[in-house]
Amino acid sequence: MTAMPVHAYPKHPGLISVRGWLAGPLAILCVFLAGVTAFILYELNLRKHDYQILNLAGQMRVLASTLHQQAEQFLGADVLRTGTIDESFMEFERQTADTAVLYQRIIQALADRELPADLIGRDAPLRCNWDRRSRNQLDVSVAFWRRYQLGLEAAKGTDPAHPHTLAMAGYMVANGPALVASTEELARAFQSMMEGKLRLIRALIVGMLAGAVGVTAIILVLMRQSVLRPLERTVAGFARVAAGDLGFQVEEAGTLEFSRMTRAFNDLSVRLHGMFELIDHIGRGSTLAETMAFVVDEFRRFVPVDGLALLVGTPEGKRYVVESVNGAAVADWPEIADPILAEVVSEQRSHVVEVDGAGPGALVDALRQRGLTSALLLPLASVREGGAILAVMSRKSGAYSAEHRQFLGIVGAQVDTVLSRTLVMDGLVVAAVQGLAKLAESRDPETGDHLVRMSLYSMVIAEELSLREPYRSIIDRDYVRSLHRFAPMHDIGKVGIPDRVLLKPGRLDDDERREMNLHPRIGAEVLKLCEQRMNELGRSVFRIGIEIAESHHEKWDGSGYPYGRAGAAIPLSARIVAVADVFDALTSKRPYKDAWSLDDALGAIRKDAGSHFDPDVVDAFFRAIPRVIDVYDRFKHV
Repeated sequence: MTAMPVHAYPKHPGLISVRGWLAGPLAILCVFLAGVTAFILYELNLRKHDYQILNLAGQMRVLASTLHQQAEQFLGADVLRTGTIDESFMEFERQTADTAVLYQRIIQALADRELPADLIGRDAPLRCNWDRRSRNQLDVSVAFWRRYQLGLEAAKGTDPAHPHTLAMAGYMVANGPALVASTEELARAFQSMMEGKLRLIRALIVGMLAGAVGVTAIILVLMRQSVLRPLERTVAGFARVAAGDLGFQVEEAGTLEFSRMTRAFNDLSVRLHGMFELIDHIGRGSTLAETMAFVVDEFRRFVPVDGLALLVGTPEGKRYVVESVNGAAVADWPEIADPILAEVVSEQRSHVVEVDGAGPGALVDALRQRGLTSALLLPLASVREGGAILAVMSRKSGAYSAEHRQFLGIVGAQVDTVLSRTLVMDGLVVAAVQGLAKLAESRDPETGDHLVRMSLYSMVIAEELSLREPYRSIIDRDYVRSLHRFAPMHDIGKVGIPDRVLLKPGRLDDDERREMNLHPRIGAEVLKLCEQRMNELGRSVFRIGIEIAESHHEKWDGSGYPYGRAGAAIPLSARIVAVADVFDALTSKRPYKDAWSLDDALGAIRKDAGSHFDPDVVDAFFRAIPRVIDVYDRFKHV
């Protein structure tokens, strides 16, 4: 399966909610409409006042005209020839005073911008606002009226008992037109002000409608930009993913809701892509370690992983042995007997273990000792005998959620199949190693426990080497495991050596020695044929076995056989087995020699460092002497 490219788009640093996009313009529109409506209602309410103001202005005009008409009528009546002069004069004076008082009260109220309630027939006084023209004309009209009053008082005279009524009438006739004109000008100013207010109201209504249309257009544009287009892109993305373009990423929208939706879609697309890659990659592993490495690499894209361990139950189902690990935190994982593991296998249900707050137990203790605080246990149903568990572990507390368990449940079946197949294959390899090694051993029975000892020596040396550079990155647990398994196959080629040579009790002559020296090539050819068959199945199993069988008799200085390789050209696995093989041969009894003492054997190994043996391997061998001696004591040849 070809991995599909994942298209990545940059994420927006700041996201605005669609609600924000829409609420902003809508709020502005609502505030605008509310403000305009309130102002229009206010102005319409003022229109009621305006009618009263215009009514008062009309009354003033009528009063001004009345004063002028009263004076003309008084003078035209020839009151001097009538017999009721006093009564006529008094009636004129009374009418003039009443009209002037009313005029004065109205113009003063207009000047004070507060119309008394009784003047306008309301329950409360009315406050008024004038525009500049009205204010200016009101000032002019008030000033003219005051001059008119002063002139009228001067014409009347200073004696209240004997006013100059005729002079008053003459003054009123002479200045009446000007008073009427001033009053009419004030009425026109008020009329103009009222018309201006009407124009303003009409403009506001038009503006309100235009604003509503504009904001609606903006909302439609924003809807198109922030809702419809992201929706179209997302739908197109769904179509592409449905068509098989797994991993396709939709450009993230600039709004919060659609950003969440597109991000969720992109996460889903990546998950689908990753799951298919996971299924593809974990099926490529040629060894259990490679398969575990693929699983870790792919799992880390979806779940927190600081360590991964494959726990395989023993046949009786009481203990679980670590078959493979990935991650430094679980490199030294022990065998575990814990009811939790048995429960996971028996119920075939994933289980989350949290170290914090958990009671004592072998699994919890193992996690705690390695700085791990969370573990997700996934049962592998395909491993029937004893069962198996894939333990995904993290240093973070509460690392595994229900979503993680759901994800592992989805991919678990495929992981189960691949890992189970790998386990079965490894079991077959182990059986093959043991069978071939026993076959070679059966033709040379005097070797005793040589294969056991030298394989353990090889493992000890490799583990010691792995503690220092440059071998730390080369030798991992799987390497050590493979070395321990394949070291017994170092002499597998002896199955092709005739008995007359292999079982000869004395020293070999030159021809026999050349024939015996063919066994590394024979062993390598046998294992290469096995490896070729495994390669045809997409796996690699016997690589280290081939290295060991072919090169364990090569020497560091190039004087070994079968190819005379020297130095680093000799595979590391063969250089390690060479030291282990020679040390065990020196300390073991043979028909043609006695066993050497440990001191003599160690001296010979040290002496041949740099000539026969790799000096780094010899140094590691001596650093691991306590463990070497322990193996020697437990399995020494008697």
